[in-house]
Amino acid sequence: MALSSVVKNFKDGTILLQDGTGTPLSLTVAYEQGNFAIAGFKKKLNETVTYLDRGELGSVRHTARIFQTGSFSAHMTEFSDATNQTLCDVIRRQGSYAAAISTLGANADVYTLKITLTVDGTTFGDASNHTIVLNDCECSVDFAEGDPNSFTVNFTVYGTVSMT
Repeated sequence: MALSSVVKNFKDGTILLQDGTGTPLSLTVAYEQGNFAIAGFKKKLNETVTYLDRGELGSVRHTARIFQTGSFSAHMTEFSDATNQTLCDVIRRQGSYAAAISTLGANADVYTLKITLTVDGTTFGDASNHTIVLNDCECSVDFAEGDPNSFTVNFTVYGTVSMT
């Protein structure tokens, strides 16, 4: 398969949030700003530590696991709704999302979600769309007034990461 010749941009992506139920409760983020970001991709998700021998490099080793972090923003439409899913409800497990289950399991102490970023490729002649799947993400949401009002979702990935 040939490398795509079309550069992708913020207009090509969609963000999907899912909980851990058998048939996942899902929310495709609406009114998002196209600024999804995640940091820390490398071959092995561990800290890299150098050990010195009298001031000179003696060895380089991987030690403790690192956890990737990321964020995205969306325009604010509602905080909470008893019947319609809102971004705040999904993140805070309330309102229409009160019955959600953590992707870590029903008895997990930490409420996590699966986050999938899909970047359209097929429209541009690519063999498939491009995805980043982030499992077991603990999320928080920030609110800011402005023109427009906005939410910023920050997350830490505690599970696996896959890219296709």
